[in-house]
Amino acid sequence: MRPIFKTWLTICLLLPLAAHATNREQHLPSGFTGYTAKSSAGTPYVASTSKTVARPASSKAHRKAPGKIAAASLAAANKQSSTVLSRAVNVLGTPYRWGGSSPSKGFDCSGLVKYAFNDVATVDLPRTSSEMASGHGQKVERKDLKPGDLLFFNIKSRKVNHVAIYLGNDRFIHAPRRGKSVTIDTLQKPYWQNHYVVAKRVLPKEKGALQVVQR
Repeated sequence: MRPIFKTWLTICLLLPLAAHATNREQHLPSGFTGYTAKSSAGTPYVASTSKTVARPASSKAHRKAPGKIAAASLAAANKQSSTVLSRAVNVLGTPYRWGGSSPSKGFDCSGLVKYAFNDVATVDLPRTSSEMASGHGQKVERKDLKPGDLLFFNIKSRKVNHVAIYLGNDRFIHAPRRGKSVTIDTLQKPYWQNHYVVAKRVLPKEKGALQVVQR
């Protein structure tokens, strides 16, 4: 057998064995993606396995939560009405309970109002909504409503039997009925428009906190 042919045959036999041995010892690096690119300079570049998640931009148009609505109302109100609104808003979510007038026992509509006005020494309200509507406060037109005014409704009756506290921007807070909780609602709903009777202002006028003295 010629030496050249023998050498060629040896190479042909050994190459598959060498390749097999190399494959057995070779391990793929962790995180290998199966794709390797080269830069323009010829330097190998391995594609990154990390993913970049784009966060959606926050939309400016959003609905205000009841707590934010109440906070805005508090900022616009005077000191006395702020005290009333603050006490009422702090018990949002308290379950309705007929005859209830405390956060621990629950509230009915007039019980919530009594509780909210508890820290206003100059206001002493009766216990029921009909009594509050009949003999207390000054009647207020709907267009002139201010935070802290009382709103009266007649539900399933010709007489006043429900009361709420006005927050501003057609919103009010109240204890609706059995099975519900203290919540914020709006006068823009047809239901409340149809059952609206009158509004009363029971908070006394406050003197301006700042007086300008001319000399």
